[in-house]
Amino acid sequence: MIRTALAVVLIAVASTSAAQVQTSAGSVSVSPVLSGLDAPWGFGFLPSGEVVLTEKRGDVLLLTPGEDARVIGSVDVEDQGQGGLLDVLVPRDFAERRELYFTFAKDQGRGSNTALARGTLGTDGRLTDVETIWEAARGASGGRHFGSRLLEARDGTLYLTIGDRGDRPSAQNRDIENGSVVRITRDGAIPSSNPFVGADGRPGIWSYGHRNPQGMAMDAQGRIWTVEHGAAGGDEINLIEKGANYGWPVISYGRHYSGAKIGEGTAKDGLEQPAFYWDPSIAPSGMMIYQGDLFPEWRGDIFVGSLKFDMISRLEAGGSVSEAERIASEETLRVRDIREAPDGSIWFLSIGNGALYRMAPAGA
Repeated sequence: MIRTALAVVLIAVASTSAAQVQTSAGSVSVSPVLSGLDAPWGFGFLPSGEVVLTEKRGDVLLLTPGEDARVIGSVDVEDQGQGGLLDVLVPRDFAERRELYFTFAKDQGRGSNTALARGTLGTDGRLTDVETIWEAARGASGGRHFGSRLLEARDGTLYLTIGDRGDRPSAQNRDIENGSVVRITRDGAIPSSNPFVGADGRPGIWSYGHRNPQGMAMDAQGRIWTVEHGAAGGDEINLIEKGANYGWPVISYGRHYSGAKIGEGTAKDGLEQPAFYWDPSIAPSGMMIYQGDLFPEWRGDIFVGSLKFDMISRLEAGGSVSEAERIASEETLRVRDIREAPDGSIWFLSIGNGALYRMAPAGA
């Protein structure tokens, strides 16, 4: 599944020159950290201060501060359309177990779907023992709507998002994982407390009726939120509840790209309403709920990257969710992922620039 030979890549740590961007928190510095990335998708912070990143074609990169990034392994993925190597998760106990988790598009024969892999990052900087520990039911042909974000809950279980794979009705089928948020253990098993566990121990669905969730985050109360692509309009932020049906494709605030109506309208009894939706769509990807100290005025706010409008949307989540600000600069070209760093700075991946950036107050 993985080529373990260590390879140095021609990706240099970017210069320290920073752009000054005006925001509601004042002027902030947006500094390049890493450039030369090829379709970057996800990243995470190691306790050592290093950063692990994924590129859609299958490469896993490790960035050590002050050094060039290097390939530490390459996962065998179905690199087609929106599919490929997707998210990466660094668990809270990484320092003890050295485990990393990855979501990726897996060729299942006559179709592909989202899968979860686990590997070990050795102290020698090599990614080894990578194995698939869970995969969604047989998917569809084509390269649309894989999801896919990973999150570790407070109880240690893992949540991952699965898109509908372009097969809209499948998001309402609780016998398969398309269009769902899935909850599994660190070993890929389905917890018996899940709401929809079949006799064969699957599918592990926690919530369903999603179109293509490409962002997921946990707030200070331990609640899980997702952001997902609508069609033409109707990108949604959802607060995820156990067993809830979020409506796709029965209800939606968007329309088909042809202009035709989707489903039965915007609301129906028994189907959840989004906490917030965009119309027109922003093509959201990556989601973070800020909890740090560098931007105290933003604590508790939701940040979402936009692939369409080249910006980061900041939303306030008090009694209701509302968009408060759009942070845009030359650096925010097609933002794929966004994370809070251990020091409270905000880092994000730009597909358009092939780069990783750090945003912080001037001088921080």
